[in-house]
Amino acid sequence: MPLAIVVDDDVDVLHPLAEIIAQQGFDTEVASSLAEARALLREKTPDALLIDLILADGNGLDLVEEVAPPTQVILITGHATVDTAVAALRLNVSDYLTKPIEIPRLKAVLGHIFRERNLNDEIGSLRGELRKLGRFGALVGASPAMQRVYDLVGRVAPTDATVFLTGESGTGKEVVAQTLHELSRRRQQPFFPLNCGAVSPTLIESELFGHERGSFTGAERLHKGFFERADGGTLFLDEITEMPIELQVKLLRVLETGMVMRLGGEQPFPVNVRVLAACNRDPEQAVADGRLREDLLYRLKVFPLPLPPLRERGDDIELLAQHFLDQLNRSEETRKSFSRAALRTLRAHTWPGNVRELKNLVHHAYILADDEILPECLPPLGAGAAEAAAPARPSRPLAAPIESTEVDGEVHLTVPVGVSLAEAESRLILSTLERYGGDKKKAAEVLGVSVKTIYNRLHEYRRAGR
Repeated sequence: MPLAIVVDDDVDVLHPLAEIIAQQGFDTEVASSLAEARALLREKTPDALLIDLILADGNGLDLVEEVAPPTQVILITGHATVDTAVAALRLNVSDYLTKPIEIPRLKAVLGHIFRERNLNDEIGSLRGELRKLGRFGALVGASPAMQRVYDLVGRVAPTDATVFLTGESGTGKEVVAQTLHELSRRRQQPFFPLNCGAVSPTLIESELFGHERGSFTGAERLHKGFFERADGGTLFLDEITEMPIELQVKLLRVLETGMVMRLGGEQPFPVNVRVLAACNRDPEQAVADGRLREDLLYRLKVFPLPLPPLRERGDDIELLAQHFLDQLNRSEETRKSFSRAALRTLRAHTWPGNVRELKNLVHHAYILADDEILPECLPPLGAGAAEAAAPARPSRPLAAPIESTEVDGEVHLTVPVGVSLAEAESRLILSTLERYGGDKKKAAEVLGVSVKTIYNRLHEYRRAGR
């Protein structure tokens, strides 16, 4: 249970205040002087120290200077002045309450401290779990490189600081952003990810800030943007360097003022949103190339958090591969496993597509495998190989690759002229199997062939290294 120490030389305030604090779930200790408070602080480290500004034996601010984190200090005074408020802020006082104390305000402040204590306990528990299992929230990995990431996440998550995630494509920036949100004080509020490169430049302003009805052709109703929908929570802006440069000015203004105005609106309104941003290119180079405003970079880069590529994470390759296979086994109620030879093959690869490539490759190998994933279930992993999740391309040149797109939840294959029937057939069979989670009977039914045909084709693909 969290501990609060209350310091006030007015007994008519001291004991009723301690009782109210106890009702909020705190153990309480009381002191009526600086000397008594110092004696208590030598023995205990409270989560909250509530101290009167003017005491019989000195100024409460003198004690504040002696208190270190994680103790949060709440200054109480019946003699509020601008000078004392400024002095309190300089000493990192958490809050400043005036007498007579507003009980709802006090409860809100204590609730914040209580939640932060629980959050710090959870982070400590997660760090212990990391040492044992190589996991930290939704993140997986026990390598020194990832432990450094976990330490940074653990420090910045409880704050409202803007975090700028950098790293190669596929390193898991969105998963880290989600973890930052789930370990923050905002975790009960919404988390919204927005890939700035996936939204048309003509629509992204409306998606971010919203629009009023009739603000442009086709705007038939009021639309709330991501900032408005994420109010109280977290907004993750991925691929920030893909945002149009003219829109970056408006984003900077929102970050600095906390005010948003919808397209076609007349009055701005306040929003309380924590912003996380990410890009897979060097942000300084993006500034030099004119793709990112320098002032916006400084505003976003309050806390930079670089993510390591998979090739620098050693044993995490096997740990992640097993994690993805475990997910598939749970969802499909199977018990497939990796052979040692297959794991050695995975360790030897350089993983240009990072964790995303590994996840797709495991899914691909899972579909081809019966009970054990053997090296022949893996697609080619040599230098310059195609994306791991896709079958190997024929050695002869093609006019264009077979493309897969998702429309309304359905995957569509586009087969250009010049592709062999064998290649088209293999892509269709493998994509159908992936669509139905490796269920060979269902795939055969959908494709109008026998289950034996499916097994025969998969055997051929293994032999061909597809």
